[in-house]
Amino acid sequence: MAERVIPLVDHRTAALPLPRAQTPVAAGTLLDARARPLRDLRISITDRCNFRCGYCMPKDVFDGNYAYLPHAALLSFEEITRLARLFVARGVSKLRLTGGEPLLRKGIETLVAQLAALRTPDGRKPDITLTTNGSLLMRKARALKAAGLDRVTVSLDGLDDAVFRRMNDVDFPVADVLAGIEAAQAAGLAPVKVNMVVKRGTNDDQILPMARRFRGSGVTLRFIEYMDVGATNGWRMDEVLPSADALRRLQAEHALTPLSASAPGETAERWGYIGAGGGHDPALGEVGFISSVTQAFCGDCNRARLSMDGKLFLCLFASQGYDLRALLRGGADDAQIDAAVSAIWQARANRYSELRASLPPDAAGGSRRVEMSYIGG
Repeated sequence: MAERVIPLVDHRTAALPLPRAQTPVAAGTLLDARARPLRDLRISITDRCNFRCGYCMPKDVFDGNYAYLPHAALLSFEEITRLARLFVARGVSKLRLTGGEPLLRKGIETLVAQLAALRTPDGRKPDITLTTNGSLLMRKARALKAAGLDRVTVSLDGLDDAVFRRMNDVDFPVADVLAGIEAAQAAGLAPVKVNMVVKRGTNDDQILPMARRFRGSGVTLRFIEYMDVGATNGWRMDEVLPSADALRRLQAEHALTPLSASAPGETAERWGYIGAGGGHDPALGEVGFISSVTQAFCGDCNRARLSMDGKLFLCLFASQGYDLRALLRGGADDAQIDAAVSAIWQARANRYSELRASLPPDAAGGSRRVEMSYIGG
């Protein structure tokens, strides 16, 4: 087995220079250098997690000696809300809270309520969603819904308890995550989505059991190709199970029909279960495939990511972000922050997944990319 190389540079302290121009930009939706609009802001609110999944926070790196960010380095709820308000004014219609594990952030319901009070230029509430490992969802689902959360996405990598405990690497039982999913449904955080990262030889035998469990349950199951995010997960291409292979396994047991995208820039390719009438039966539900490795979707990517300490990233596979916290805490007014964000997005040309296969190993940025636990999924 190849020796794992751990980067010595702490990328949390590095940042790209902010644009010099602070001139006002015309109001309205922003387009990047490839004419992609800014619609989706993913906000990481903590770098901590109570799981140690090998593809995200492997235990041999994120151990008892790992130095997490001090609380003072994190954006306050008021700072997050201030930035979110500026992004919503620029066309963002979806705000997703991530981590780490976002439910570990004390008082998260207060943040949800603050974000739910925002309004788009045409007066609509932005879609407020959250991605979680589900470990704390059973006790928090009702309060989150009452605060204004619309939906949740739960990460679950298998139904077999031994497989799941091995993957989360903290011996957490799958039954408690399933109970959290049921609590979210009961609270009205629907439709619940379940994301399964598929790693060949590790949990790919869980594809069919997962499909059987959630078919007809009101839960949308999505299979995610194991991705080369960060530098600590020991990613190898031979551990990627292409979505096309996962789809073939499902089709051997279930009749499926392709569905159109539900929104511009959607990352998942949708397939619906065919019912007795010969077409998609909504009661049976659907599955999705997120194929960043084998089928790049950079072309219409409309997502930006804000780290818990205020850095703005333009791609999941980025190596550095832009330090908006420096503006927030340096006395910049809203117009100055808006001008900086506008200039950053308008210059954006990221398309790593499209280029992955053609890049030499050193240019792909493997040892330089930030970790998923920092940037958010």
